[in-house]
Amino acid sequence: MKPRQFMFGLVLSAVMGGSMAIGGYKLLEDDEPVVQVQQEQPSRNFRYSSLMRDSEVKVPEGLNFVTAAEAVTPAVVHVMTEYGTELAQNNSKRQDIDPFFRDFFGDDFEGYHRRQGPSVGSGSGVIIASNGYIITNNHVIDKADKIKVVLDDKRELSATLIGADPSTDLALLKVNADKLPTVRYGNSDNVRVGEWVLAVGNPLNLNSTVTAGIISAKGRNVGIVQNVDANGNNLGVESFIQTDAAVNPGNSGGALVNLNGDLIGINTAIATQTGSFAGYSFAVPSSIVSKVIDDLLKFGEVQRAFLGISMREVDAKLAADKKINTLNGIYINDFSANSAAEEAGLEKGDVITQINGVNVNTSAAVQEQVARYRPGDKVKVTYLRDNDTKNATVTLRNRMGDTNVVKRELAKAVNYGGAKFEPLSKAEMTKLGLEGGAKISNVKSSEFKQTGMVDGFIITRIDKSKVEKPQDVERLLKSAEDESGVLVEGTYPDGRRAFYPIGRR
Repeated sequence: MKPRQFMFGLVLSAVMGGSMAIGGYKLLEDDEPVVQVQQEQPSRNFRYSSLMRDSEVKVPEGLNFVTAAEAVTPAVVHVMTEYGTELAQNNSKRQDIDPFFRDFFGDDFEGYHRRQGPSVGSGSGVIIASNGYIITNNHVIDKADKIKVVLDDKRELSATLIGADPSTDLALLKVNADKLPTVRYGNSDNVRVGEWVLAVGNPLNLNSTVTAGIISAKGRNVGIVQNVDANGNNLGVESFIQTDAAVNPGNSGGALVNLNGDLIGINTAIATQTGSFAGYSFAVPSSIVSKVIDDLLKFGEVQRAFLGISMREVDAKLAADKKINTLNGIYINDFSANSAAEEAGLEKGDVITQINGVNVNTSAAVQEQVARYRPGDKVKVTYLRDNDTKNATVTLRNRMGDTNVVKRELAKAVNYGGAKFEPLSKAEMTKLGLEGGAKISNVKSSEFKQTGMVDGFIITRIDKSKVEKPQDVERLLKSAEDESGVLVEGTYPDGRRAFYPIGRR
């Protein structure tokens, strides 16, 4: 019998009281192959431990997990989150539900469900500063009303969210405490495939747990981190360290350390079909973690740099089609507006082979290298043009195409066209299953009265652009003033969806 193929399922390893999923994609990569692995019959080559002689149990010279485990476990904490009680609606009519789920819910199902009491979630975190700064995953604390942390000494403390970065699935918390044990940063660039590592987490408030394994791969892009901006661009950064150390639900945000006890990654996801560990786990490398956390501390917002290119990996077919004499590197398909790479002289069809002397053969490798820098930083890009090697100095830019510091933009009410647009509360977003939007009022006395909108309508999209806050409405409508019209999409507080065309102003 041929081995049965199964899809490579990825789950974020936090234990959530409700359901949460992060969809997959690859940043600016044109081809997205489905990843499959083969399921083999388990080997029968095992022995009962009770029948093994003591002489067979030996620790290889230089291999000792005790020192690292004892150093790290006191600095790994349990993170608890709480979400408000709401009557939630999934914004779907019954006929839109997959037939399998329709049969499961029964004929009375109309897209509503009631949460009994507050929803709760949990994960792990890592103390990086003795005065109470803690790293965890963004998906562990996303949209939480309350966050608490249980330390290794059983103290339970309220935590404040300092900042979060959905693009790397990282978040920074702060508790009011001092003289806390910490984990020191290691250099994830120096770790090698085959090296022993420890995964340390604090799932289900059971105190810290330690598992051991080896690094299976580096620079993995598995399509699980999703962060789509208002213009539909995918901003996620994935270049995971893959390990076979057992990481189970509740370990999200825990530490991946080397045998010196140095932090080389933050555990984020596991590969699974069942929700439990199935052989592989993935961690954000410390080279990205340290930069993201430093930005959150200094600016409250990550200063993300971009080359401004649309890229694909060079394979045999592309090399043959484009007459490229290598199978290494990243092919430039196109440039974004105000592209840093294009400004530096790169052209469509060039093949980037190195960034600051580091080989880049995958989109994940490009993401990891660029994610280390801020807008305004200069990097040396080595590339091929007509199979000749060239170099360029690229001044990286932010997503707006300049080098300015990006400040955290708080959602606030906006007056535009005679109407008022207000941000949504957490309760409203939870109830309607939204990540953001802008609620309109004063419609009758505004230029929007002819559209048929009613006060309370929540705008979630204008044409193909996502609306996350009131400022997005003003920006998108102003940019569309020269067009014949736009389509406004949204929902009412009772869950009814609606679409309104707005003509030229």
